[in-house]
Amino acid sequence: MNNIASQFTIKDLENLSGIKAHTIRIWEKRYNVLNPSRSNSNIRWYDTGNLKKLLNVTLLYKNGHKISKIAELSDDELNQAVIDQISKGGDHSGYMDAMVLAMLNFDQGHFEQTFNRLIAEFSFRHVFLQVFVPLLHKIGIHWQSDSITPAHEHFISNLIKQKLQISIERVQQTVPKTNGVVYVLFLPDNEIHELGLLYMQYELLLRGCHVVYLGQSVPMDNLKAIQSVCEKIIFVSYFTIRPSSDAVEIYLDQFSRILLKNRNDALWVTGRNVVGRETQVDKVLLFDDLESMINKM
Repeated sequence: MNNIASQFTIKDLENLSGIKAHTIRIWEKRYNVLNPSRSNSNIRWYDTGNLKKLLNVTLLYKNGHKISKIAELSDDELNQAVIDQISKGGDHSGYMDAMVLAMLNFDQGHFEQTFNRLIAEFSFRHVFLQVFVPLLHKIGIHWQSDSITPAHEHFISNLIKQKLQISIERVQQTVPKTNGVVYVLFLPDNEIHELGLLYMQYELLLRGCHVVYLGQSVPMDNLKAIQSVCEKIIFVSYFTIRPSSDAVEIYLDQFSRILLKNRNDALWVTGRNVVGRETQVDKVLLFDDLESMINKM
């Protein structure tokens, strides 16, 4: 791992590990789990080595290991215990923590190593839905708490995007089904968060569906052009930031009037801004998550 200079407060460690600062201090004082540096004003600072160890300790602790026993392990024994725990399956927090460390150090090599271990054991679908999606959610929380910067999020998001694009390329050679349905994937005006939409492209192509991918920030009236050459369309979109939560229903109603009226088309939407929401707009379906939308295909 590249040791890019990084310092973390105990509050950062709490946000990144999920362990309360009070508990971290107890572990540090009673079990010597961490070895922080101190500033001239006696403020504790933790480096990436301390963070990595805490994440490893946390993984074992959350899986039923006693902190007193964990503290007795050498660094090599701790790393092996984490590998053994991960190999049991079911808990991917160790993989996610490894990717968080890669993100904090802007370390693509560490990300690649972790991804390669995952993909050797699981399908890409499993990796995306069970590791990448929770990881991105976790990162979003960290960003809000100021434990990471937008640069960190952009770094990890672009690495995940690369993996998506490679997977899409692999399945793109499949000849589409001839059932007359075209899936048009787009994001609304000023919406640029396209990882979820890219994943839907992968799932649809995997099923041999006819897909037209338009991507980020597509004005609604631009979608009329594709209706002139496609008889039946299912529009698919992903609302993360736009339209804003209080404008979603207005957008859906406008979309229905402009694009769905007198057509055999439909609009499917998922994403953060529609979670838990219901709509009465005709020919519009909302989904709480990607898996629910995938199951509808």
